[in-house]
Amino acid sequence: MATIISVILLASALLFTFSQAQTATASIDCPAPQPTKPLNTTTPVFGFIPPYNGTGPTLLRFGCHQLVIDRIDPLVNAGQIPSPHQHQIVGGNAFSSSMPYTDISRKASCTTCGYSDDFSNYWTSDLYFRARNGSYKRVSQLPGRYNFNDTFPSAIHGGMVVYYVSDGRGLNSAFKPGFRMFMGDAALRAPPVSPDLSTQNCFRCFSSPDFGGDLFAPCQDDRVDTMFLPPRFCYGLRSNIVFPTCWDGASLDSADHKSHVAYPEEGPAKFVGSKTGVKCPASHPVKIPQLMVEIIWDTTPFNDPDLWPEDGTQPFVLSNGDRTGYSQHADYVFGWKGDALQRGMDAGCRGARCPGMKTQTVEKAARCHVREMVKERHEGWLDTLPGNPAQPPGCGGPVQPHY
Repeated sequence: MATIISVILLASALLFTFSQAQTATASIDCPAPQPTKPLNTTTPVFGFIPPYNGTGPTLLRFGCHQLVIDRIDPLVNAGQIPSPHQHQIVGGNAFSSSMPYTDISRKASCTTCGYSDDFSNYWTSDLYFRARNGSYKRVSQLPGRYNFNDTFPSAIHGGMVVYYVSDGRGLNSAFKPGFRMFMGDAALRAPPVSPDLSTQNCFRCFSSPDFGGDLFAPCQDDRVDTMFLPPRFCYGLRSNIVFPTCWDGASLDSADHKSHVAYPEEGPAKFVGSKTGVKCPASHPVKIPQLMVEIIWDTTPFNDPDLWPEDGTQPFVLSNGDRTGYSQHADYVFGWKGDALQRGMDAGCRGARCPGMKTQTVEKAARCHVREMVKERHEGWLDTLPGNPAQPPGCGGPVQPHY
């Protein structure tokens, strides 16, 4: 009975888990985005995951403080300072404008993440609010929800919550040193060709304070989940980005940073916390952990009708200049020390406490930082977005690639 109650409590807790270069006075006329497909509302978050017994699926969930906010991108714009647009980054302090295909865990000396052997880097675009007067303000990030008796995610400063899922012992191969990948399409300003991606990349609009309406698994509730930035007040806006779960078994990267990974034959695996897909295609036969990053944007301070456009259109914009939200994306460079991630994927554990895996205090993780390489303002009210990412008339793709 105690085990059943524990599972119920676990599920309950996690359920609540573009005109040319823009100027301060430029107007942006974006078409109203539409849902790409109905999303199901039948998958409760991790509701059917068996309790920890050391042999079943693994769900690692841990917080990572902000490492730095900077306009560099070692994956898509390696060595370029500055890169076209701003990112918010978490993870190990080996992060730089260029990161060769080496074991970065040997170059890093600290990490902002709860698991102290995870020197990986995870980064996404930032989110800004564009006021009626044309000025911009960066949207700060909120801590994650309290789950698994783990206070770290709910105490992070900025940053994100990271998830890794395996099907069970020996069923998912951890990434190799030097591995990296990219999820999303930074040029996208309309629904993607494959509607199945709606379960892999979304925004969740909380309907009330304290994660209101957070009742189902990420990107699987059409009442609160969209691939576009929602045109309504939200009491917090959560980004969830899920990476592919199949690998070609040889390439640490590819020209587009995506072709070396793929989705299972049956399509992208929904994030349920215990299953990463049924069968990988022959071209990408190796099943890898399902990686998801989660960022909660503090949009509540902007819930003021006097700040929003007079026509009521949504005022948020990604740091690459996208006001639709369809270009939401994430980058990943693997950096776990030794076999730590593989051990975790084989351990059948939950949350941020996994036998044999090292953790650190939230205070120690918060002391890990790197210096900004591009010195520019990104806080307070700004006349333009950092880098002033150019957009053509309307809401089409960028004039130049902005990843």
